[in-house]
Amino acid sequence: MLEVSPSDHRAVCRLDEIPDGGAIAAEIDSSTGGFSLILLRRGEQVFAYHNECPHAGRRLDWSPGKFLVKDGAVICAAHGATFDIASGAALGGPCRSGLAALPVQVRDGVVVLP
Repeated sequence: MLEVSPSDHRAVCRLDEIPDGGAIAAEIDSSTGGFSLILLRRGEQVFAYHNECPHAGRRLDWSPGKFLVKDGAVICAAHGATFDIASGAALGGPCRSGLAALPVQVRDGVVVLP
């Protein structure tokens, strides 16, 4: 799991910016230069993972901010590794490990880092 300091409590996006059943990318600033998140939505729930495939270190999106999401899974555009949306666990393809999760909360329709 990626760590964010308590002082980083901030809004990432509005819940309605993430298509229900889909995903978007969010760029997060940090003291080490920042990183990209993939935010996946199921109804009122949002799951956040580091936007990097553990197999080869490439971003998961096939085009900036565009992700392959199907049947409860996100698919790495580079090598076809498949990950469970709710847990980040590897389901298939060349990856043996899952995605690195980052906790987020939805408050008053806004996705925030706790």
